[in-house]
Amino acid sequence: MTSTWDVAIVGGGHNTLVAAAYLARAGHTVTVIERLDHVGGAAVSERPWAGVDARLSRYSYLVSLLPERVIRDLGLDITLKRRRYSSYTPSPADPGRGILVDRGDDSATVASFARVTGSTDEAARFAAFYERLAPLAQTLFPTVTDPLRREKEVRAAIGDDDLFDAVTARPLGELLRASLDSDIVRGIALTDGLIGTFASADEDSLRQNRCFLYHVIGGGTGDWDVPVGGMGQVSGALEKAARAAGAEIRTGATVTAISPDGEVLLEGGETVGARLVLSGVGPAVLDRLLAAGGGAGTDAAIPEGAQLKVNMLLRRLPRLHDTSVSPEAAFAGTFHVNETLSQLESAHAAASTGSIPDPLPAEIYCHSLTDPSILGPELRESGAQTLTLFGLHVPHRLVADGRVDRDALLAAAQRSLDAVLAEPIADVLYEAPDGSPCIEARTTADLEDSLGMVGGDIFHGALSWPWADDDAPLDTPAQRWGVATLHPRVLLCGSGAQRGGAVSGIGGHNAAMAAMELLDTHSGADDRPRLESAHG
Repeated sequence: MTSTWDVAIVGGGHNTLVAAAYLARAGHTVTVIERLDHVGGAAVSERPWAGVDARLSRYSYLVSLLPERVIRDLGLDITLKRRRYSSYTPSPADPGRGILVDRGDDSATVASFARVTGSTDEAARFAAFYERLAPLAQTLFPTVTDPLRREKEVRAAIGDDDLFDAVTARPLGELLRASLDSDIVRGIALTDGLIGTFASADEDSLRQNRCFLYHVIGGGTGDWDVPVGGMGQVSGALEKAARAAGAEIRTGATVTAISPDGEVLLEGGETVGARLVLSGVGPAVLDRLLAAGGGAGTDAAIPEGAQLKVNMLLRRLPRLHDTSVSPEAAFAGTFHVNETLSQLESAHAAASTGSIPDPLPAEIYCHSLTDPSILGPELRESGAQTLTLFGLHVPHRLVADGRVDRDALLAAAQRSLDAVLAEPIADVLYEAPDGSPCIEARTTADLEDSLGMVGGDIFHGALSWPWADDDAPLDTPAQRWGVATLHPRVLLCGSGAQRGGAVSGIGGHNAAMAAMELLDTHSGADDRPRLESAHG
């Protein structure tokens, strides 16, 4: 059995839903093919505990890079809330003192820096550091939904060669040590370079720099927002937009091969023919599917994620050693746990030798403080709160061979968190009706098994700079939009696209723009691929 479409999209993550909505709204016939029984990929809300009315963003949990243009173009009914508190960081040496970055009270922020570092000077340096980075966000973020600019154009637009080189040409650790004096404050800044990224601050690969750049340019401000209703509201709105525009969305359909001429083979023998194929799966998975379809792949490197996610439901927020800060303020932003620069570097060294870092660097936040709607009425009235912990420097290699199991990682996360709280986190966990504590750990192996993310890499591979090299070919629409593969009929459409990564929809938007150029240029019947392939 065969069917023919303008565009067949492989994978049902948020990026592919963005692309489907744009293309269908433009009048093209589109089918989205998803292996699971639902769409949304990692941007979903689920109830992890039976009988407990709490809808958690189980994998992805915050939004920074979703452009307003995409929300406006697709008429998405979503609300993103800005958090008043940026972060709270208790001192590992003395958890009775901590740094609270409060956007609503500069004096409180400065005072908290002084309590930990001994003077107000570091607060001034911290503010100046991010003020210096502001031109990166203001210049770069508006370009992510445009064709790629050359590096020399971006450099000229930013107008600060020293800053550009510090972020893009030399290891991030150099910039942090030159800009900030204290170990704890350097660590607060460094964490933005390590989300899902296993790297040292001083690594020559600059993986940490690229991750850092994407984290500080989001929305043109670097702010990370809470999706009201949970991440499932984002993917749900995208699915609604795609269906309303006329896109077909098929779930429970497994793709086994993609041919370079636009054929997608499904498990069971069905062939879907299309003028273009958009791939929302990671480049490593796409290579395998192309090889099965008789085409050359990109020889994409096998990616490696590096994170642990722990979801919790609490009876109430835990007490802090620091009596100058309320738990409601500390947990409303990003709560940094054992994330000084030296601790992060020691953790990287330990994980590099195959050990679980001790203490495990982590950051946590409470979604329900900003958005109580994710809890049912009884939970809200009882004072219950969610807590999400994101552990750093937990590379996939630790769990891939079975040397480290989920229980050991969860125990390490709890030990690290307990070290900075005034009471054990276990004492405030909510219990499900069956008496079990409401806590779960999701490892890179879980991401690989459940979502098909090779190596549990949330970015589908190494992040790229959000611009084109000065000598990069930009001759085709796919090249100009950063979504090209070796095959003209196959485009990248997910986090593996240039400027992909995180819950942004950027990869989907840009794939759709390139596809529309191609479809409009080659609109005749002769452009349709032949369907009588070996698979048929």
